[in-house]
Amino acid sequence: MTRRSRFEQAQRSAEHDRIRDIEAAWVSRISLDDLGTFRREVAAAQAQRPEPHPDMAPGTAPNPPRPGREPRERKESTGSRTRWP
Repeated sequence: MTRRSRFEQAQRSAEHDRIRDIEAAWVSRISLDDLGTFRREVAAAQAQRPEPHPDMAPGTAPNPPRPGREPRERKESTGSRTRWP
């Protein structure tokens, strides 16, 4: 857990209050029909779960390796080297 100074806590609190004021002003300008539609769409979007990656082995990271960072392919040996006497 991060400890924050009183000044930073006050800044964050003021920022959250300002965001709530802006959101309330925005919502007050929308008609009730549009507001109901908006809230239903937001609830539906929040209810959706991300789809799992079906082709990934369990425990693997969801991000593929960066380009150029893939493991190298093993060279096939062409047999043992011959030594000249």
